Amino acid sequence: MRKAYKFKLNPTPEQIRKIEWTLSMCRWLYNCMLEQRKTAYKHYGITLNYNKQATEFPSVKKECPEFKEIHSQVLQDVAKRLQKAFDAFFLRIKRGEKAGYPRFQGKNRYDSFTYPQSGFALEGKFLKLSKIGNIRRDFRG
Repeated sequence: MRKAYKFKLNPTPEQIRKIEWTLSMCRWLYNCMLEQRKTAYKHYGITLNYNKQATEFPSVKKECPEFKEIHSQVLQDVAKRLQKAFDAFFLRIKRGEKAGYPRFQGKNRYDSFTYPQSGFALEGKFLKLSKIGNIRRDFRG
């Protein structure tokens, strides 16, 4: 069973920087994986999917060590997000609807990241996020 919580966060300036940096890196990764899929299909006729791209994360972290500063499940969820966009695209094609190929995401369109199973905890007045820290939360609102 999934649970959803909603509360206002009161991050420190350093935590705000880390959150914005994480969003930026996730958006960059999403756009790179989208470009990789487009290029693989256009030039080589190869269809990439979540599994093929997610297996590359260890080598991505070696080539771009900044990604070691982001929880692994957050990165995996970026790949899942792209896979969902393609699944929806192909479903629209199958239904005969206007397809709308997945688009590159700008700063105003990519404004969240997810810890799907681990890397987070609710501890008293804090939301603990791996690689970001303990963020004070406000229960009003």
